[in-house]
Amino acid sequence: MKDKTGTDNFCIKSGNRHIIIIGNGIAGITCARHVRKRDSNARITIISGETEHFFSRTALMYIYMGHMKYEHTKPYEDWFWEKNRLHLVHDWVTGVDFEQKKLSLKSREPLSYDILVLALGSKSNQFGWPGQDLQGVQGLYSYQDLQVMDTHTKNCNRAVVVGGGLIGIEMAEMLRSRNIPVTLLVREQEFWHNVLPLEEAKLVGRHIREHDIDLRLEEELIRIQDDGTGGVQAVVTKKGEEIPCQFVGLTVGVSPNVDLVRDTGLEVNKGILVDAYFATNIPNVFAIGDCAEFRTQPLQRKSIEQVWYTGRMHGETLAHNLTHEPVAYTPGPWFNSAKFLDIEYQTYGIVPNHWEPPLTSFYWEHESGKIAFRVVFDSTSGQMQGVNTFGMRLRHDFFDEALRKHWTVEEVMRSLHLADFDPEFYDKYHKEILKAYNQQFNADLKPVKATKRGLFASLRF
Repeated sequence: MKDKTGTDNFCIKSGNRHIIIIGNGIAGITCARHVRKRDSNARITIISGETEHFFSRTALMYIYMGHMKYEHTKPYEDWFWEKNRLHLVHDWVTGVDFEQKKLSLKSREPLSYDILVLALGSKSNQFGWPGQDLQGVQGLYSYQDLQVMDTHTKNCNRAVVVGGGLIGIEMAEMLRSRNIPVTLLVREQEFWHNVLPLEEAKLVGRHIREHDIDLRLEEELIRIQDDGTGGVQAVVTKKGEEIPCQFVGLTVGVSPNVDLVRDTGLEVNKGILVDAYFATNIPNVFAIGDCAEFRTQPLQRKSIEQVWYTGRMHGETLAHNLTHEPVAYTPGPWFNSAKFLDIEYQTYGIVPNHWEPPLTSFYWEHESGKIAFRVVFDSTSGQMQGVNTFGMRLRHDFFDEALRKHWTVEEVMRSLHLADFDPEFYDKYHKEILKAYNQQFNADLKPVKATKRGLFASLRF
């Protein structure tokens, strides 16, 4: 099979081409929608065994907590797909014949494609723990995971969640919403300290305990004990403690879901290997979203990006490349947002959990212990590297502009009042933050004025 990568992979541009997308998550659906906007002739088929329709995966927790119903998580009405001639196939793909360009399905006849887009998503990690296959032990990624979790926690007296990341805290919050006592096992010194600097990790840890979650730091799972009927009786930790429970959530990260294509001619590492155009080694086969792994890591990015907004950007870029002159994926500065219970978290640029000179940082924490701001910068040049915020909402476009234009930390601090997301409805902390910065660095910075409201380019530094 001849390998091709780069722009020469985009050889079918017009006519009644059949584009099949496996996966109806944010990456696959975004790609399908944007191809349809630009190409009215293409046949577009979207295959998913998980659900018939696209839904907001980030809203799964709210279904469990009773805040939403499944139908509320669907961004588009069910008639949208037929109206836009996006053919939905609710089935599992069981095999791919890249030579014949055919897909085998679990309950339907094979389908042929001209262009194949693999948007296979992720799967929850497991690390071979004894008892991990018992009933009541699971991760949380898919709609099926949600349904199983609902079933296994109906008569649950206690739960244990393993893993100190974003999915772990979400699962703990879900369980507490049903008044199920939860123990959260975290291997690190503080919660998510493999990602967050120590002060932020401690802030989140305090908040977790305030919500009646039994947070155990520097603790690990050793095995899960059978209750004699194939269910869960208890977990045993590295320190030798036995914690009785009926449900165990394994939230130790996710991995690209590539089992479907691993033993084929497609080149796979941790994820499906793609170039900057999302092309694989097989002509007219592309991969986007959580399952894609870049051969060459994008600037200041990871080779695998398992975040909602990057999936959307992948889909948009590939749709453009399938309908126009191809362009390389250039995502720009990193950003992400999440919630730790009721504390909002935003990060822009690169904020490591620890750093060495010439990098340094400024950290401010509100007296409530629930609001914080950190900026990491180069102590020699003053250039900002990244920002963390907790308990406040700041504008993405502000920090995107600052990072793209290589603002210094002083430029950022003087302009921080312009980053308030919605000054009418959110408290503002920029005066306190600037005052603390001036005290720590013996500076006398004052807020900058803008010549025109909302135009960062016109700031008077």
